[in-house]
Amino acid sequence: MNRLKGKIAVITGGSSGIGLATAQRFVNEGAYVFITGRRQAELDKAVALIGQNVTAVQGDVSSQEDLDRLYAVVQTEKGAIDILFANSGIVDSIGIDEISAEHYDKTFDVNVKGLLFTVQKALPLMRNGGSIILTASIASTKGIPGYSTYSATKAAVRSFARTWTLELKDRGIRVNTLSPGPVDTPIMESQASTRAEADQLKARFAQAIPLGRLGRPDELASAALFLASDESSFVAGIDLCVDGGMAQV
Repeated sequence: MNRLKGKIAVITGGSSGIGLATAQRFVNEGAYVFITGRRQAELDKAVALIGQNVTAVQGDVSSQEDLDRLYAVVQTEKGAIDILFANSGIVDSIGIDEISAEHYDKTFDVNVKGLLFTVQKALPLMRNGGSIILTASIASTKGIPGYSTYSATKAAVRSFARTWTLELKDRGIRVNTLSPGPVDTPIMESQASTRAEADQLKARFAQAIPLGRLGRPDELASAALFLASDESSFVAGIDLCVDGGMAQV
């Protein structure tokens, strides 16, 4: 298939999980993809796995300098962006009694401020008629104990999509959010200190999902492809939930 033939895409958080699966899918559909991540070793592995039509730029979305460097590379190599998948995010499960200012700042710096400036700094390179996809979460609307700061950041992301849809309408740029439910990615493993704890966490989430299992990164990549391609040409401002029904019933 060539649903993204000739398109230039930028994917933050593209070295693992949903971002990596989406980068692979976009390249297979004809796009050239720039991926970012904080760990160079993981980026190198991702580039080797994708194999072609990909450039990796190490950086942290919470750093203005790193974002400027990313877009300088994009401008030099390709000169424009058709698709932006603002996917970088962190999650650290902490109850209300244990939340610190440092935890709050770290979570909002990446998930909200980092995403905002990822989009803002991309706009001079975005072609009219382009697609912006923001990774939100079903946690933006569903109460999950221990996830108050994370959930609040994702509610902000959902709000961004509504506002930016109107602000960018004259350029024909579509902005949508993609809201995963629990997905079997490294970010799930990072929430546990041992493999046994991670397996228990996954099992608890699976029990809460009507389809009885966690999502797969490739399933989210399929949804991202829909939002990136002309197949969603009349779709703007939506929140596409890919959650096995967890937040829907």
